Amino acid sequence: MTKRIFRSILGVSLVVLLASLVLIVGVLHGYFQDRVAHELENLTEYIAHGVEETGADYLTEDLPDSYRVTWVDQDGMVLFDSQEDPAELENHADREEIREALTGGSGEAVRYSDTLSQETIYAARRLEDGSVVRVSNSQYSVWMLVLQALQPVALMMVLAFVLAMVLASRVSRQLVEPINAIDLNDGEAAEPYEELAPLFAKLRGQQRQIRRQMLDLKRRQEEFEALMENMSEGFLVIDQETRVLSYNSAVLRLLYAQPPAEEGESVYALNRETGFRRCVEEALSGRRWEQLLEQDDDCRQIIASPVEQDGQVAGAVIVILDVTEKEQRERLRREFTANVSHELKTPLTSILGTAEILRNGLVKPEDIPHFAGNIHRETERLIGLVNDIIKLSRLDEGGGMGQWEPIDLHALAGAVLDQLAPAAQRKQVTTQLRGGTAVIQGVPQIAEEILYNLCDNAIAYNREGGSVTVTVEDLPAGARVTVTDTGIGIPREAQSRVFERFYRVDKSHSSGGTGLGLSIVKHGAAYLGARVELRSEPGHGSTFTLTFPKEGK
Repeated sequence: MTKRIFRSILGVSLVVLLASLVLIVGVLHGYFQDRVAHELENLTEYIAHGVEETGADYLTEDLPDSYRVTWVDQDGMVLFDSQEDPAELENHADREEIREALTGGSGEAVRYSDTLSQETIYAARRLEDGSVVRVSNSQYSVWMLVLQALQPVALMMVLAFVLAMVLASRVSRQLVEPINAIDLNDGEAAEPYEELAPLFAKLRGQQRQIRRQMLDLKRRQEEFEALMENMSEGFLVIDQETRVLSYNSAVLRLLYAQPPAEEGESVYALNRETGFRRCVEEALSGRRWEQLLEQDDDCRQIIASPVEQDGQVAGAVIVILDVTEKEQRERLRREFTANVSHELKTPLTSILGTAEILRNGLVKPEDIPHFAGNIHRETERLIGLVNDIIKLSRLDEGGGMGQWEPIDLHALAGAVLDQLAPAAQRKQVTTQLRGGTAVIQGVPQIAEEILYNLCDNAIAYNREGGSVTVTVEDLPAGARVTVTDTGIGIPREAQSRVFERFYRVDKSHSSGGTGLGLSIVKHGAAYLGARVELRSEPGHGSTFTLTFPKEGK
Protein backbone atom coordinates (compact mmCIF):
# COMPACT_ATOMS: atom_id res chain seq x y z
CA MET A 1 0.00 0.00 0.00
CA THR A 2 2.87 2.39 0.81
CA LYS A 3 4.44 1.79 -2.61
CA ARG A 4 1.18 2.47 -4.41
CA ILE A 5 0.64 5.70 -2.51
CA PHE A 6 4.26 6.67 -3.15
CA ARG A 7 3.91 6.03 -6.88
CA SER A 8 0.62 7.89 -7.02
CA ILE A 9 1.96 10.96 -5.21
CA LEU A 10 5.13 10.95 -7.30
CA GLY A 11 3.17 10.61 -10.53
CA VAL A 12 0.78 13.41 -9.60
CA SER A 13 3.72 15.63 -8.59
CA LEU A 14 5.47 15.07 -11.93
CA VAL A 15 2.30 15.66 -13.94
CA VAL A 16 1.62 18.89 -12.04
CA LEU A 17 5.24 19.95 -12.50
CA LEU A 18 5.18 19.36 -16.26
CA ALA A 19 1.81 21.04 -16.62
CA SER A 20 3.04 24.01 -14.63
CA LEU A 21 6.17 24.23 -16.79
CA VAL A 22 4.15 24.18 -19.99
CA LEU A 23 1.72 26.75 -18.63
CA ILE A 24 4.49 29.05 -17.44
CA VAL A 25 6.37 28.83 -20.78
CA GLY A 26 3.17 29.54 -22.67
CA VAL A 27 2.24 32.48 -20.49
CA LEU A 28 5.77 33.95 -20.66
CA HIS A 29 5.91 33.47 -24.41
CA GLY A 30 2.65 35.33 -24.87
CA TYR A 31 3.72 38.04 -22.49
CA PHE A 32 7.05 38.62 -24.17
CA GLN A 33 5.44 38.48 -27.59
CA ASP A 34 3.02 41.24 -26.62
CA ARG A 35 5.85 43.21 -25.07
CA VAL A 36 8.03 42.90 -28.17
CA ALA A 37 5.10 43.81 -30.41
CA HIS A 38 4.40 46.92 -28.34
CA GLU A 39 8.05 47.97 -28.33
CA LEU A 40 8.29 47.25 -32.07
CA GLU A 41 5.23 49.43 -32.73
CA ASN A 42 6.72 52.32 -30.72
CA LEU A 43 10.05 51.98 -32.50
CA THR A 44 8.33 51.97 -35.90
CA GLU A 45 6.45 55.14 -35.05
CA TYR A 46 9.67 56.75 -33.85
CA ILE A 47 11.62 55.83 -37.01
CA ALA A 48 8.71 56.90 -39.25
CA HIS A 49 8.64 60.26 -37.52
CA GLY A 50 12.42 60.60 -38.00
CA VAL A 51 12.20 59.80 -41.73
CA GLU A 52 9.46 62.35 -42.20
CA GLU A 53 11.54 65.01 -40.45
CA THR A 54 14.99 64.41 -41.90
CA GLY A 55 14.32 62.26 -44.91
CA ALA A 56 16.32 59.26 -46.06
CA ASP A 57 19.38 60.56 -44.24
CA TYR A 58 17.80 59.47 -40.95
CA LEU A 59 17.97 55.83 -42.04
CA THR A 60 21.75 56.07 -42.45
CA GLU A 61 22.20 56.92 -38.84
CA ASP A 62 22.88 54.21 -36.24
CA LEU A 63 19.86 51.98 -35.90
CA PRO A 64 19.43 49.13 -33.40
CA ASP A 65 21.26 46.07 -34.73
CA SER A 66 18.62 43.69 -33.44
CA TYR A 67 15.93 45.30 -35.62
CA ARG A 68 15.57 45.23 -39.38
CA VAL A 69 14.30 48.46 -40.98
CA THR A 70 12.81 48.46 -44.47
CA TRP A 71 11.49 51.51 -46.48
CA VAL A 72 9.00 50.70 -49.22
CA ASP A 73 7.36 53.10 -51.62
CA GLN A 74 3.67 53.09 -52.25
CA ASP A 75 4.09 50.61 -55.11
CA GLY A 76 5.84 48.05 -52.90
CA MET A 77 9.37 48.67 -54.25
CA VAL A 78 12.02 48.49 -51.55
CA LEU A 79 13.81 51.82 -51.21
CA PHE A 80 15.96 50.89 -48.22
CA ASP A 81 16.78 47.81 -46.10
CA SER A 82 19.11 47.83 -43.13
CA GLN A 83 20.29 44.24 -43.70
CA GLU A 84 19.90 43.51 -47.45
CA ASP A 85 20.56 45.23 -50.77
CA PRO A 86 17.28 46.85 -51.85
CA ALA A 87 17.96 46.03 -55.50
CA GLU A 88 18.03 42.32 -54.77
CA LEU A 89 14.78 42.34 -52.81
CA GLU A 90 11.48 41.54 -54.43
CA ASN A 91 8.46 43.77 -54.37
CA HIS A 92 6.81 43.94 -50.93
CA ALA A 93 3.39 45.04 -52.01
CA ASP A 94 1.94 41.63 -51.19
CA ARG A 95 3.22 41.65 -47.63
CA GLU A 96 0.39 41.64 -45.14
CA GLU A 97 1.74 44.41 -42.94
CA ILE A 98 2.53 46.58 -46.02
CA ARG A 99 -0.99 46.23 -47.37
CA GLU A 100 -2.50 47.07 -43.98
CA ALA A 101 -0.24 50.12 -43.63
CA LEU A 102 -1.07 51.37 -47.15
CA THR A 103 -4.76 51.05 -46.58
CA GLY A 104 -5.04 51.77 -42.84
CA GLY A 105 -1.94 53.74 -41.96
CA SER A 106 -0.39 50.95 -39.88
CA GLY A 107 -0.06 47.20 -40.02
CA GLU A 108 1.23 44.22 -38.08
CA ALA A 109 2.10 40.64 -38.98
CA VAL A 110 3.80 37.61 -37.52
CA ARG A 111 5.40 35.00 -39.77
CA TYR A 112 7.06 31.68 -38.75
CA SER A 113 10.25 30.31 -40.25
CA ASP A 114 10.48 26.51 -40.29
CA THR A 115 14.17 26.57 -41.09
CA LEU A 116 15.08 28.88 -38.24
CA SER A 117 12.31 27.74 -35.91
CA GLN A 118 11.73 31.44 -35.28
CA GLU A 119 8.86 33.85 -35.47
CA THR A 120 9.34 37.33 -37.04
CA ILE A 121 7.18 40.22 -35.92
CA TYR A 122 6.53 43.01 -38.39
CA ALA A 123 5.22 46.56 -37.70
CA ALA A 124 4.60 48.99 -40.58
CA ARG A 125 3.54 52.67 -40.68
CA ARG A 126 2.61 54.80 -43.69
CA LEU A 127 4.36 58.13 -44.15
CA GLU A 128 2.77 61.31 -45.46
CA ASP A 129 4.22 60.77 -48.94
CA GLY A 130 2.53 57.33 -49.13
CA SER A 131 5.67 55.28 -48.54
CA VAL A 132 5.82 52.73 -45.74
CA VAL A 133 8.43 52.19 -43.05
CA ARG A 134 8.56 48.65 -41.71
CA VAL A 135 10.46 47.47 -38.65
CA SER A 136 10.85 43.73 -37.87
CA ASN A 137 12.39 41.66 -35.13
CA SER A 138 12.88 37.92 -34.69
CA GLN A 139 11.33 36.11 -31.72
CA TYR A 140 12.01 32.50 -30.71
CA SER A 141 9.10 30.05 -30.66
CA VAL A 142 8.07 28.23 -27.56
CA TRP A 143 10.02 25.10 -28.49
CA MET A 144 13.06 27.20 -29.35
CA LEU A 145 12.83 28.86 -25.96
CA VAL A 146 12.57 25.44 -24.31
CA LEU A 147 15.57 24.12 -26.24
CA GLN A 148 17.62 27.17 -25.34
CA ALA A 149 16.67 26.75 -21.68
CA LEU A 150 17.04 22.95 -21.76
CA GLN A 151 19.99 22.73 -19.37
CA PRO A 152 18.53 24.84 -16.54
CA VAL A 153 15.11 23.29 -17.12
CA ALA A 154 16.58 19.77 -16.96
CA LEU A 155 18.43 20.64 -13.77
CA MET A 156 15.25 22.07 -12.31
CA MET A 157 13.31 18.96 -13.33
CA VAL A 158 15.88 16.66 -11.69
CA LEU A 159 15.80 18.68 -8.50
CA ALA A 160 12.00 18.74 -8.57
CA PHE A 161 11.93 14.97 -9.19
CA VAL A 162 14.23 14.27 -6.23
CA LEU A 163 12.20 16.62 -4.05
CA ALA A 164 8.98 14.93 -5.20
CA MET A 165 10.40 11.50 -4.37
CA VAL A 166 11.43 12.59 -0.88
CA LEU A 167 8.13 14.28 -0.19
CA ALA A 168 6.13 11.39 -1.71
CA SER A 169 8.02 8.84 0.40
CA ARG A 170 7.53 10.83 3.56
CA VAL A 171 3.90 11.60 2.91
CA SER A 172 3.10 8.00 1.97
CA ARG A 173 4.66 6.73 5.20
CA GLN A 174 2.80 9.32 7.23
CA LEU A 175 -0.44 8.32 5.52
CA VAL A 176 0.04 4.60 6.00
CA GLU A 177 1.43 4.57 9.55
CA PRO A 178 -1.92 5.40 11.25
CA ILE A 179 -3.62 2.74 9.12
CA ASN A 180 -1.00 0.11 10.00
CA ALA A 181 -1.34 1.01 13.67
CA ILE A 182 -5.07 0.22 13.66
CA ASP A 183 -6.09 -2.72 15.87
CA LEU A 184 -8.82 -4.44 13.90
CA ASN A 185 -9.75 -6.53 16.94
CA ASP A 186 -10.60 -3.38 18.86
CA GLY A 187 -14.17 -2.65 17.88
CA GLU A 188 -14.06 0.77 19.55
CA ALA A 189 -10.89 1.97 17.80
CA ALA A 190 -11.36 5.34 16.08
CA GLU A 191 -10.62 5.56 12.39
CA PRO A 192 -7.55 7.75 11.65
CA TYR A 193 -9.19 9.33 8.59
CA GLU A 194 -12.74 10.42 8.12
CA GLU A 195 -12.73 8.91 4.65
CA LEU A 196 -12.18 5.46 6.19
CA ALA A 197 -15.38 5.64 8.27
CA PRO A 198 -17.48 3.61 5.77
CA LEU A 199 -14.72 0.98 5.55
CA PHE A 200 -14.47 0.74 9.33
CA ALA A 201 -18.23 0.45 9.62
CA LYS A 202 -18.19 -2.50 7.22
CA LEU A 203 -15.22 -4.06 9.04
CA ARG A 204 -16.98 -3.74 12.40
CA GLY A 205 -20.11 -5.27 10.93
CA GLN A 206 -18.10 -8.17 9.49
CA GLN A 207 -16.30 -8.64 12.82
CA ARG A 208 -19.60 -8.82 14.66
CA GLN A 209 -20.88 -11.32 12.13
CA ILE A 210 -17.67 -13.36 12.34
CA ARG A 211 -17.84 -13.36 16.15
CA ARG A 212 -21.44 -14.55 16.03
CA GLN A 213 -20.51 -17.26 13.55
CA MET A 214 -17.48 -18.30 15.63
CA LEU A 215 -19.60 -18.47 18.79
CA ASP A 216 -22.22 -20.49 16.93
CA LEU A 217 -19.58 -22.84 15.53
CA LYS A 218 -17.97 -23.18 18.96
CA ARG A 219 -21.34 -23.92 20.53
CA ARG A 220 -22.12 -26.51 17.88
CA GLN A 221 -18.67 -28.04 18.24
CA GLU A 222 -19.09 -28.26 22.01
CA GLU A 223 -22.55 -29.80 21.58
CA PHE A 224 -21.16 -32.28 19.07
CA GLU A 225 -18.21 -33.14 21.31
CA ALA A 226 -20.50 -33.48 24.33
CA LEU A 227 -22.81 -35.72 22.32
CA MET A 228 -19.90 -37.78 21.05
CA GLU A 229 -18.32 -38.17 24.49
CA ASN A 230 -21.61 -39.18 26.10
CA MET A 231 -22.37 -41.80 23.49
CA SER A 232 -22.03 -45.34 24.67
CA GLU A 233 -21.34 -46.29 21.06
CA GLY A 234 -17.93 -45.78 19.56
CA PHE A 235 -17.74 -43.24 16.71
CA LEU A 236 -14.71 -43.15 14.44
CA VAL A 237 -13.97 -41.14 11.26
CA ILE A 238 -11.05 -42.00 8.97
CA ASP A 239 -9.80 -40.75 5.60
CA GLN A 240 -8.90 -42.68 2.46
CA GLU A 241 -5.40 -43.38 3.83
CA THR A 242 -6.91 -44.90 7.05
CA ARG A 243 -5.74 -41.89 9.10
CA VAL A 244 -7.87 -41.18 12.18
CA LEU A 245 -9.66 -37.83 11.78
CA SER A 246 -12.02 -37.95 14.77
CA TYR A 247 -13.06 -40.36 17.49
CA ASN A 248 -14.71 -40.44 20.91
CA SER A 249 -13.55 -42.04 24.13
CA ALA A 250 -16.00 -44.94 23.71
CA VAL A 251 -13.88 -46.17 20.78
CA LEU A 252 -10.88 -46.69 23.04
CA ARG A 253 -12.99 -48.42 25.65
CA LEU A 254 -14.74 -50.75 23.22
CA LEU A 255 -11.59 -51.64 21.28
CA TYR A 256 -9.39 -51.90 24.39
CA ALA A 257 -7.06 -49.40 22.68
CA GLN A 258 -4.80 -46.55 23.71
CA PRO A 259 -5.18 -42.99 22.33
CA PRO A 260 -3.28 -42.43 19.05
CA ALA A 261 0.34 -41.53 19.76
CA GLU A 262 0.32 -38.78 17.12
CA GLU A 263 -2.11 -36.91 14.91
CA GLY A 264 -3.01 -38.69 11.69
CA GLU A 265 -2.05 -42.15 12.97
CA SER A 266 -3.53 -45.15 11.13
CA VAL A 267 -6.73 -46.63 12.48
CA TYR A 268 -5.03 -50.03 12.51
CA ALA A 269 -3.05 -48.83 15.53
CA LEU A 270 -6.33 -49.04 17.51
CA ASN A 271 -7.16 -52.60 16.51
CA ARG A 272 -5.42 -55.08 14.22
CA GLU A 273 -7.93 -57.93 14.33
CA THR A 274 -8.84 -59.46 11.00
CA GLY A 275 -12.54 -58.63 11.31
CA PHE A 276 -11.82 -54.97 12.08
CA ARG A 277 -9.39 -54.67 9.16
CA ARG A 278 -11.98 -56.27 6.87
CA CYS A 279 -14.55 -53.64 7.85
CA VAL A 280 -12.13 -50.79 7.15
CA GLU A 281 -11.06 -52.21 3.79
CA GLU A 282 -14.61 -52.86 2.62
CA ALA A 283 -15.78 -49.37 3.64
CA LEU A 284 -12.87 -47.67 1.88
CA SER A 285 -13.65 -49.68 -1.23
CA GLY A 286 -17.19 -48.23 -1.21
CA ARG A 287 -19.19 -51.00 0.47
CA ARG A 288 -21.02 -50.96 3.81
CA TRP A 289 -19.84 -53.78 6.06
CA GLU A 290 -20.74 -55.25 9.44
CA GLN A 291 -18.66 -57.57 11.57
CA LEU A 292 -18.84 -59.11 15.06
CA LEU A 293 -15.69 -59.07 17.19
CA GLU A 294 -15.54 -61.35 20.21
CA GLN A 295 -12.94 -61.06 22.92
CA ASP A 296 -13.22 -63.04 26.14
CA ASP A 297 -16.86 -62.63 27.20
CA ASP A 298 -17.34 -59.33 25.32
CA CYS A 299 -18.87 -58.94 21.89
CA ARG A 300 -18.57 -55.85 19.66
CA GLN A 301 -20.47 -55.11 16.47
CA ILE A 302 -18.50 -53.05 13.92
CA ILE A 303 -20.51 -51.12 11.30
CA ALA A 304 -18.39 -49.37 8.65
CA SER A 305 -19.92 -47.11 6.00
CA PRO A 306 -18.10 -45.25 3.18
CA VAL A 307 -18.15 -41.45 2.94
CA GLU A 308 -18.30 -40.12 -0.61
CA GLN A 309 -17.33 -36.71 -1.94
CA ASP A 310 -17.78 -35.70 -5.58
CA GLY A 311 -18.51 -39.30 -6.43
CA GLN A 312 -15.27 -40.57 -4.88
CA VAL A 313 -14.76 -42.41 -1.57
CA ALA A 314 -13.10 -39.85 0.71
CA GLY A 315 -13.09 -41.93 3.90
CA ALA A 316 -15.30 -43.96 6.20
CA VAL A 317 -17.42 -43.68 9.34
CA ILE A 318 -17.12 -46.59 11.75
CA VAL A 319 -19.65 -47.19 14.53
CA ILE A 320 -18.79 -49.66 17.28
CA LEU A 321 -21.61 -51.13 19.37
CA ASP A 322 -21.35 -53.12 22.57
CA VAL A 323 -23.67 -56.05 21.88
CA THR A 324 -22.35 -58.21 24.71
CA GLU A 325 -25.62 -58.10 26.64
CA LYS A 326 -27.62 -58.71 23.49
CA GLU A 327 -25.51 -61.71 22.57
CA GLN A 328 -25.66 -63.00 26.13
CA ARG A 329 -29.41 -62.67 26.12
CA GLU A 330 -29.57 -64.47 22.81
CA ARG A 331 -27.35 -67.21 24.23
CA LEU A 332 -29.48 -67.41 27.37
CA ARG A 333 -32.61 -67.54 25.23
CA ARG A 334 -31.21 -70.43 23.26
CA GLU A 335 -30.10 -72.18 26.44
CA PHE A 336 -33.47 -71.46 28.09
CA THR A 337 -35.33 -72.90 25.11
CA ALA A 338 -33.13 -76.00 25.14
CA ASN A 339 -33.42 -76.37 28.92
CA VAL A 340 -37.18 -75.86 28.93
CA SER A 341 -37.49 -78.47 26.21
CA HIS A 342 -35.35 -80.86 28.19
CA GLU A 343 -37.01 -80.16 31.54
CA LEU A 344 -40.50 -80.53 30.06
CA LYS A 345 -39.57 -83.62 28.14
CA THR A 346 -38.23 -85.51 31.18
CA PRO A 347 -41.45 -85.59 33.32
CA LEU A 348 -43.63 -85.98 30.25
CA THR A 349 -41.60 -88.99 29.13
CA SER A 350 -41.89 -90.52 32.62
CA ILE A 351 -45.64 -89.88 32.72
CA LEU A 352 -46.10 -91.28 29.21
CA GLY A 353 -44.09 -94.42 29.99
CA THR A 354 -45.94 -95.10 33.22
CA ALA A 355 -49.32 -94.47 31.57
CA GLU A 356 -48.52 -96.91 28.74
CA ILE A 357 -47.54 -99.60 31.27
CA LEU A 358 -50.82 -99.09 33.12
CA ARG A 359 -52.85 -99.02 29.89
CA ASN A 360 -51.33 -102.28 28.69
CA GLY A 361 -52.15 -104.03 32.02
CA LEU A 362 -48.54 -104.85 32.74
CA VAL A 363 -48.76 -103.67 36.37
CA LYS A 364 -49.88 -105.86 39.20
CA PRO A 365 -52.82 -104.44 41.17
CA GLU A 366 -50.71 -104.02 44.26
CA ASP A 367 -48.15 -101.95 42.24
CA ILE A 368 -50.70 -99.53 40.79
CA PRO A 369 -50.45 -97.03 43.71
CA HIS A 370 -46.69 -96.90 43.18
CA PHE A 371 -47.00 -96.11 39.46
CA ALA A 372 -49.84 -93.68 40.13
CA GLY A 373 -47.55 -91.96 42.64
CA ASN A 374 -44.88 -91.62 39.96
CA ILE A 375 -47.41 -90.00 37.64
CA HIS A 376 -48.56 -87.66 40.40
CA ARG A 377 -45.00 -86.71 41.36
CA GLU A 378 -43.92 -86.02 37.79
CA THR A 379 -47.12 -84.08 37.16
CA GLU A 380 -46.46 -81.90 40.19
CA ARG A 381 -42.90 -81.35 38.98
CA LEU A 382 -44.24 -80.40 35.54
CA ILE A 383 -46.80 -77.99 37.02
CA GLY A 384 -44.12 -76.47 39.27
CA LEU A 385 -41.85 -75.98 36.27
CA VAL A 386 -44.61 -74.32 34.27
CA ASN A 387 -45.53 -72.10 37.22
CA ASP A 388 -41.89 -71.03 37.66
CA ILE A 389 -41.62 -70.23 33.96
CA ILE A 390 -44.80 -68.15 34.19
CA LYS A 391 -43.40 -66.30 37.22
CA LEU A 392 -40.15 -65.53 35.42
CA SER A 393 -42.04 -64.35 32.33
CA ARG A 394 -44.11 -61.98 34.43
CA LEU A 395 -41.00 -60.63 36.17
CA ASP A 396 -39.29 -60.15 32.78
CA GLU A 397 -42.34 -58.27 31.53
CA GLY A 398 -42.30 -55.92 34.54
CA GLY A 399 -44.44 -57.48 37.20
CA GLY A 400 -48.15 -58.07 37.11
CA MET A 401 -47.76 -59.99 40.40
CA GLY A 402 -49.84 -57.74 42.66
CA GLN A 403 -50.05 -54.32 44.31
CA TRP A 404 -47.30 -52.61 46.27
CA GLU A 405 -47.95 -52.47 50.00
CA PRO A 406 -46.08 -52.55 53.34
CA ILE A 407 -44.52 -55.97 54.09
CA ASP A 408 -43.20 -57.18 57.43
CA LEU A 409 -40.22 -59.31 56.40
CA HIS A 410 -39.92 -60.96 59.83
CA ALA A 411 -43.52 -62.16 59.76
CA LEU A 412 -43.20 -63.21 56.11
CA ALA A 413 -40.03 -65.22 56.84
CA GLY A 414 -41.78 -66.97 59.72
CA ALA A 415 -44.68 -67.94 57.47
CA VAL A 416 -42.29 -69.30 54.83
CA LEU A 417 -40.43 -71.42 57.40
CA ASP A 418 -43.76 -72.81 58.63
CA GLN A 419 -44.61 -73.86 55.05
CA LEU A 420 -41.26 -75.60 54.70
CA ALA A 421 -41.38 -77.28 58.12
CA PRO A 422 -42.44 -80.72 56.69
CA ALA A 423 -39.59 -80.65 54.15
CA ALA A 424 -37.13 -79.67 56.91
CA GLN A 425 -38.33 -82.54 59.08
CA ARG A 426 -37.90 -85.02 56.25
CA LYS A 427 -34.36 -83.69 55.67
CA GLN A 428 -33.72 -83.59 59.44
CA VAL A 429 -32.76 -79.91 59.15
CA THR A 430 -33.51 -77.45 61.93
CA THR A 431 -34.73 -73.95 61.06
CA GLN A 432 -34.36 -70.78 63.10
CA LEU A 433 -35.68 -67.22 62.69
CA ARG A 434 -33.78 -64.33 64.24
CA GLY A 435 -34.01 -60.57 64.32
CA GLY A 436 -37.04 -58.37 64.55
CA THR A 437 -39.59 -56.44 62.60
CA ALA A 438 -38.46 -54.85 59.34
CA VAL A 439 -41.12 -53.29 57.10
CA ILE A 440 -40.57 -52.57 53.40
CA GLN A 441 -42.70 -51.46 50.46
CA GLY A 442 -43.13 -54.25 47.95
CA VAL A 443 -45.31 -56.90 46.33
CA PRO A 444 -46.05 -59.59 48.95
CA GLN A 445 -46.28 -62.41 46.39
CA ILE A 446 -42.83 -61.61 44.95
CA ALA A 447 -41.24 -61.15 48.36
CA GLU A 448 -42.68 -64.49 49.47
CA GLU A 449 -41.38 -66.23 46.31
CA ILE A 450 -37.89 -64.87 47.00
CA LEU A 451 -37.77 -66.01 50.62
CA TYR A 452 -39.43 -69.32 49.80
CA ASN A 453 -36.88 -70.21 47.11
CA LEU A 454 -33.91 -69.21 49.28
CA CYS A 455 -35.14 -71.23 52.26
CA ASP A 456 -36.24 -74.17 50.08
CA ASN A 457 -32.74 -74.36 48.51
CA ALA A 458 -31.14 -74.01 51.93
CA ILE A 459 -33.07 -77.06 53.10
CA ALA A 460 -32.82 -79.08 49.91
CA TYR A 461 -29.02 -78.72 49.56
CA ASN A 462 -28.31 -79.11 53.27
CA ARG A 463 -26.87 -82.15 55.01
CA GLU A 464 -28.79 -84.31 57.42
CA GLY A 465 -28.74 -82.80 60.87
CA GLY A 466 -27.86 -79.41 59.42
CA SER A 467 -29.51 -76.05 60.09
CA VAL A 468 -30.99 -73.06 58.32
CA THR A 469 -30.95 -69.64 59.98
CA VAL A 470 -32.97 -66.68 58.70
CA THR A 471 -32.03 -63.31 60.17
CA VAL A 472 -34.14 -60.17 59.60
CA GLU A 473 -32.61 -56.78 60.45
CA ASP A 474 -33.82 -53.20 60.16
CA LEU A 475 -30.68 -51.15 59.45
CA PRO A 476 -30.21 -47.45 58.66
CA ALA A 477 -29.32 -48.37 55.07
CA GLY A 478 -32.44 -50.53 54.69
CA ALA A 479 -33.95 -53.85 55.67
CA ARG A 480 -31.70 -56.91 55.38
CA VAL A 481 -32.59 -60.60 55.27
CA THR A 482 -29.85 -63.22 55.60
CA VAL A 483 -30.43 -66.92 54.86
CA THR A 484 -27.56 -69.11 56.11
CA ASP A 485 -27.30 -72.90 55.75
CA THR A 486 -24.77 -75.58 56.65
CA GLY A 487 -25.12 -77.42 53.36
CA ILE A 488 -22.79 -78.56 50.61
CA GLY A 489 -21.80 -75.04 49.54
CA ILE A 490 -21.14 -73.64 46.07
CA PRO A 491 -17.73 -73.64 44.32
CA ARG A 492 -16.27 -70.19 43.64
CA GLU A 493 -16.22 -70.66 39.87
CA ALA A 494 -19.95 -71.48 39.85
CA GLN A 495 -21.14 -68.65 42.12
CA SER A 496 -21.51 -66.20 39.22
CA ARG A 497 -23.80 -68.63 37.33
CA VAL A 498 -26.09 -70.02 39.99
CA PHE A 499 -28.66 -67.31 39.23
CA GLU A 500 -28.92 -68.42 35.58
CA ARG A 501 -32.03 -70.30 34.55
CA PHE A 502 -31.83 -74.09 34.82
CA TYR A 503 -28.22 -73.93 35.98
CA ARG A 504 -27.25 -76.61 38.51
CA VAL A 505 -23.85 -76.79 40.16
CA ASP A 506 -23.85 -80.57 40.47
CA LYS A 507 -26.71 -82.57 39.07
CA SER A 508 -25.69 -85.54 41.19
CA HIS A 509 -26.83 -83.49 44.21
CA SER A 510 -29.98 -82.25 42.54
CA SER A 511 -32.98 -82.13 44.78
CA GLY A 512 -35.33 -82.62 41.90
CA GLY A 513 -36.14 -78.93 41.61
CA THR A 514 -36.79 -76.99 38.41
CA GLY A 515 -33.48 -75.12 38.37
CA LEU A 516 -35.33 -71.78 38.26
CA GLY A 517 -35.44 -70.94 41.98
CA LEU A 518 -32.40 -68.65 42.19
CA SER A 519 -33.27 -67.08 38.84
CA ILE A 520 -36.65 -66.12 40.33
CA VAL A 521 -34.79 -64.74 43.37
CA LYS A 522 -32.56 -62.61 41.16
CA HIS A 523 -35.37 -61.19 39.00
CA GLY A 524 -37.74 -60.73 41.92
CA ALA A 525 -35.11 -58.85 43.95
CA ALA A 526 -34.37 -56.61 40.96
CA TYR A 527 -38.08 -55.87 40.59
CA LEU A 528 -38.31 -54.84 44.27
CA GLY A 529 -35.09 -52.83 44.07
CA ALA A 530 -33.21 -55.20 46.39
CA ARG A 531 -29.62 -56.38 46.11
CA VAL A 532 -28.63 -60.08 46.33
CA GLU A 533 -25.23 -61.17 47.59
CA LEU A 534 -23.78 -64.68 47.93
CA ARG A 535 -20.99 -65.99 50.13
CA SER A 536 -20.22 -69.69 50.05
CA GLU A 537 -17.48 -72.25 50.54
CA PRO A 538 -17.76 -75.86 49.44
CA GLY A 539 -18.54 -78.07 52.45
CA HIS A 540 -19.22 -75.09 54.74
CA GLY A 541 -22.63 -73.96 53.55
CA SER A 542 -23.86 -70.79 51.86
CA THR A 543 -25.17 -67.38 52.92
CA PHE A 544 -27.56 -65.36 50.76
CA THR A 545 -28.11 -61.74 51.77
CA LEU A 546 -31.02 -59.59 50.56
CA THR A 547 -30.73 -55.83 51.13
CA PHE A 548 -33.93 -53.85 50.52
CA PRO A 549 -33.94 -50.08 50.05
CA LYS A 550 -35.10 -47.92 52.95
CA GLU A 551 -37.99 -46.61 50.91
CA GLY A 552 -39.91 -48.74 48.51
CA LYS A 553 -40.83 -48.16 44.93
